[in-house]
Amino acid sequence: MIRKFKVSQTPFHVSSVFLHKKVTSSVNQSTLSYIPITWDHPQNQKEHETLVFPNKFSYPDVRSCTKMIQGYVRNNRPDDALKLFDEMPVRDAVMWNSMIKGCFDCGKLEMAFKLFDEMPERNVVSWTTMVSGLLMHGRTEVAEKLFMEMPLKDEAAWNSMIYGYFVNGKVEEAVRLFHKMPSRSVISWTSMISGLDQTGNSDEALFIFKQMLFSGVRPTSMTFSSVLTACANVKDLHLGLKIHGHVVKLGYLSDTYITAPLITFYAHCKDINSCCKVFYEKAHISVVVWTSLLSGYNLNCKHETALKIFSDMFRSNVLPNQSSFTTALNSCCELEALDRGKEINGAAVKIGLETDVFVGNSLIVLYTKCGNIKDGLSIFKVIAEKNIVSWNSMVVGCAQHGYGKWALVLFNQMIRYKVPLDDITFTGLLSACSRSGMLNKARCIFYFLLNHKSVKVNLEHYACMVDILGRSGKLNEAVELVKNMPMEPNTYILLALLSACKMHSNLKLAETAAEAIFNIDPNCSAAYTLLSNLYAFAGRWNDVSRIRGVMKNKGIVKEPGLSWVNLKGSRHEFLSGDKSHPMTTEIYEKLEWIGEKLKEFGYIPDQMFALHDVEDEQKETVLLYHSERLAICFALICSAEGSTITVMKNLRVCGDCHSVIKLIAKIVEREIVVRDCSRFHHFKDGFCSCGDYW
Repeated sequence: MIRKFKVSQTPFHVSSVFLHKKVTSSVNQSTLSYIPITWDHPQNQKEHETLVFPNKFSYPDVRSCTKMIQGYVRNNRPDDALKLFDEMPVRDAVMWNSMIKGCFDCGKLEMAFKLFDEMPERNVVSWTTMVSGLLMHGRTEVAEKLFMEMPLKDEAAWNSMIYGYFVNGKVEEAVRLFHKMPSRSVISWTSMISGLDQTGNSDEALFIFKQMLFSGVRPTSMTFSSVLTACANVKDLHLGLKIHGHVVKLGYLSDTYITAPLITFYAHCKDINSCCKVFYEKAHISVVVWTSLLSGYNLNCKHETALKIFSDMFRSNVLPNQSSFTTALNSCCELEALDRGKEINGAAVKIGLETDVFVGNSLIVLYTKCGNIKDGLSIFKVIAEKNIVSWNSMVVGCAQHGYGKWALVLFNQMIRYKVPLDDITFTGLLSACSRSGMLNKARCIFYFLLNHKSVKVNLEHYACMVDILGRSGKLNEAVELVKNMPMEPNTYILLALLSACKMHSNLKLAETAAEAIFNIDPNCSAAYTLLSNLYAFAGRWNDVSRIRGVMKNKGIVKEPGLSWVNLKGSRHEFLSGDKSHPMTTEIYEKLEWIGEKLKEFGYIPDQMFALHDVEDEQKETVLLYHSERLAICFALICSAEGSTITVMKNLRVCGDCHSVIKLIAKIVEREIVVRDCSRFHHFKDGFCSCGDYW
């Protein structure tokens, strides 16, 4: 889900709605450093103060009336615009065209057709407005018919039709029409280059650019901007350097339309030094240029620097837009820096972006990834116009935290509101069912998916279904599902089956699944580790030694268990039995204290999870110093009394640690959130949110 998520580059737009108190209550005072330049922003004024139309004219002239109509339309008041239009005794072509365009902008297609039919004299602008409006709403066939019926087609009409084809994904039709054009200006060529690049045909866009140069057409700054974007997408460093040289010679380097894509180009080519050089050649006040540099650092995984750039924007009196906020929030997400994300959330509230869908989506991902599902849901509720990413982010977040019922409620709302479903939706739903033990619900959803024509069933869906069947002990049914799949199973599906075999101690089936995995990937470390652990559970230590010998000979290294805590902007990591932390003495003292308390609660170590052929006393010691326990002890020492503790782990939590953390949460009377490689566990009052279905 997170992988497919792409930061939007939409124009800056803000609104003012108060965010849920629970989200903003934890924002600290450092948020104020983001605020000083936002107080007098026009979008923070009342609507009736920023929108004033003359409303008492005896006989307003046509020009003033046309402006009033355009103002009504901009504020989504088509009925008021039509009323004023009908009252006008004299109407020229400009007014008719403005009214028709306004109808399309407000989604009133039937009204636009009616006005077009009633228009006494249509000019080429009228026809082009109709064609553009229809294409904007995806009515390509009707637009094509009108375009063919146009008595006169100027270049703008041809360009509008080509642009509309690209917007609606009809690339071949756009190319065909471009070659039919009787004459092409630099605008036509630039539109073609931009359209091809934006539809994923960047190589063809660069080819068109070369044809343009051979045709003797001189590029503009907009042309170079589109070409640089295409160079960034295909990572063509050689051509990009040439373009950079040309724009310097032509004096375009100070142009915002050139600077921003030039920075993006170098960022995609992993040349962050050149990004900085381009940026610092001139003092910029353009939010687009700043955001390009911010995105460049984010793209190159320099997230700390990206957040510094975001702070510098405020200090330089540059007001961030949606893209700036989403990029900064993505960096917080990668750093798992929830506190800093809350600061940025507070700044978004002050500016009025808390209801923006793109900022909201990034906040949902941040909160759910950092263990705060409730604040993620609060953000979801205040998003003004939710898109499919909003719904999917929330469904996937519920799945990660084991809130299967919440995910199903969201799914029902998607059906009710006719939100288009996609493959990510169903992956999230099936994962939610798997992590909540809802086998029958999963079967219903999977059957619904098989009969859903607009979504194609993929390997991830089968992997989720195999996982839930395996967790539920339906191993034979899981095997039958794998055998009857319309495509060959991949390692993820077979690993899900192997993991289920480990859970239910089915050694025979596990060996068969492992063999199938090794046929696909002979060096799959996860399969070797699972099989070795299964042999250890069964006490077959000779087989454990054999598997470890094979891994050693092949150079396959088992990933060590690592746990970490993010506290006050720093990440504190712990390995099993780790004594490298500066606070090791205090951590182990706290661990001993917890050990005494555990004995009072009747805790007996489950030696099965030691996975070593050693004496029982040594097994207890191995379990005692697991990495997540060390991380929890550190957090208990360094965090505020009563606050929630959040620990991250790269592997799954073992059964013994799961039982221990439930007791620790009860002993210290605090909520402990542990995220392992599979899901989030919320421990509180001696219970876990997973219901021990881990």
